[in-house]
Amino acid sequence: MDTLAWKWVVAGGVLWLAASAHAQVPTQRLGDPGRWDYQNSCASCHGVAGRGDGPLVPFLVVRPSDLTLLAVRHGGVFPKERVAAMIDGRGTADIGTHGSREMPVWGSVYYDRVKNVGGSDEQAERAAQRRIDDLIDHLERMQRK
Repeated sequence: MDTLAWKWVVAGGVLWLAASAHAQVPTQRLGDPGRWDYQNSCASCHGVAGRGDGPLVPFLVVRPSDLTLLAVRHGGVFPKERVAAMIDGRGTADIGTHGSREMPVWGSVYYDRVKNVGGSDEQAERAAQRRIDDLIDHLERMQRK
């Protein structure tokens, strides 16, 4: 095979791989959006397995929680409401948007993403709540027995 033909084969292979990788991302996100959000928004601090050992830990003032022990710390019951309030972060004084909280206020982030593309207040709030619920569902599945 001559050099030009090999170049076309390599170029075709690169395009096929790029298209294949691009096509997988939405499928993975739609299949388990809570897991997708966790991997893309939480794992950098809490770690891939949720044990508080993410790559950004050396740069944080407060070490992130081991998210796999939330149920264990609450008598074997996953504290959904408390976790939802912590993730959302918009409405509770002890974990409010200002002060010593290092964790992003994800409720505002999710809400603003919809508002910034022209969504209504209602659409933005529904989207924020859905993403928080999906993330909670993923965290509940991560719990150690």
